[in-house]
Amino acid sequence: MSLGVAFGIAIFAGLIGFAWYASRLAERNGEDSLGDVGLAIVEFGRAFPNEAIRSLHVTADGKAVFVRLHDNRAGFMRNMRNHYACQLLEPGHVHVTPLEKAHGFHVKFDDSPQHNGNYLFATAAEASDVSLWLLGNFLSAKHQPLPHHHEPHTQS
Repeated sequence: MSLGVAFGIAIFAGLIGFAWYASRLAERNGEDSLGDVGLAIVEFGRAFPNEAIRSLHVTADGKAVFVRLHDNRAGFMRNMRNHYACQLLEPGHVHVTPLEKAHGFHVKFDDSPQHNGNYLFATAAEASDVSLWLLGNFLSAKHQPLPHHHEPHTQS
C-alpha cells in the first residue's frame, strides 16, 4: 500500500468522524425541551438539593417546567439552550394572568424578566393545577387561617 493511499484513507476516515461528531452536536442543540421528566427532576435537584419535589408539569412545548415542592411552595425551570435556569418562586414576585386559551396563562417574573411569557400546557387540567400551585404559594401569611389554640382551663 502506498503512502498516498494510506493518507487518503486517513483523510476519508477523519471526514466521516467529523461528520458524525457534527451531526451529534447539531442533534444536541436541537433538543430545546425538558420533555423528559427525569431530566427535570435531576436538574432541579442539582440546583436545590434540599428541596423535595412533590409534583411537576411540563409545558406543551417542553421548554419549561413548573414544580410543586413538598411544603407547597413552587419552583420553575426553563431550558436556556446551554443550561437550565432553576428558581424557587417567592410570594409576591410573580404575577399570573389568564390567556384566552383555556390551557395556559401569562407569567411575569419580577426577579427574572427574561422568563416572562405565555406558558401553554397540554391540557386545561394541567394549567389549572399549576395556577392553583401558584395561588397557594403566593397567599401571604395574613390571608391564611391561623391554627386555633385552646387555652388550658384553670380552676380557681
